[in-house]
Amino acid sequence: MKKLFYLLITFAVLNSCSPYQIALKKPDISEKFKVGEELYNKGKFDKANKLFAQIVPEYRGKPQAEKLMFLYSNTFYEMKDYYLASYQFERFVSAYPNSGKVEEAFFLSAKAAYMLSPIFSKDQIETRDAIEKLQTFINLYPNSEFTPEANELVRELDYKLETKAFEIAKQYNTIAEYTADYNASITAFDNFILDFPGSPYREEAYFYKLDSAYKLAINSVETKKQDRLEDVKIHYSNYKKSYKEESKYLKEAEKMLEHIIKELEKYSTKS
Repeated sequence: MKKLFYLLITFAVLNSCSPYQIALKKPDISEKFKVGEELYNKGKFDKANKLFAQIVPEYRGKPQAEKLMFLYSNTFYEMKDYYLASYQFERFVSAYPNSGKVEEAFFLSAKAAYMLSPIFSKDQIETRDAIEKLQTFINLYPNSEFTPEANELVRELDYKLETKAFEIAKQYNTIAEYTADYNASITAFDNFILDFPGSPYREEAYFYKLDSAYKLAINSVETKKQDRLEDVKIHYSNYKKSYKEESKYLKEAEKMLEHIIKELEKYSTKS
């Protein structure tokens, strides 16, 4: 009687279990794959991932392994676990270089890296890594359906690096008010202008470079002051040449020039 009771309880529990829970406990790997794929197609990626994780080692070297590994990799992407998604897609590309899915896997690995890029104020190691991966994809698959999106993602990341570099240069300009190290600010803006020739921040970079040179000259010791005042005129000339009447900073730049000319007049009177 007791035996029958336990059998009935077991039967009831098994019947109340979902196909997912049954597959999770069963040792049958083909059942796990089948149920995992069904869950994947329904968008239940976390459950599919758990089932796939159990059988990936068992399918290694088998014909179904390629499909399983792509689905498994993509569950991480859909779950927003971008570190593991990028890594697993990289493994897929390496393991199945002739797969019809290799192009998509390569792109998704790079896009997962893009998703890891932090806001511009933080360290940009992940951003540079993502640019490298996306650019490699673009070079390998210039005519891919994913290439336009890859190009757009690279532009976004490049802009983030520009913003970071520009804000760092501006910080040098701000800090120089307290440290008087305007040379560091000038160098930072020089580097920015060289590294990002087409940047939307370029005009501001030229202006702040002029501003730093101006403050350096005005606050200089007498022995260096005249030469530095002359340098400011050159910085102003370069700025004006580039932006003419269009600059929103032009009036401020002209005030600096007027002050510089007045300061230089003192040296012409002395001689």
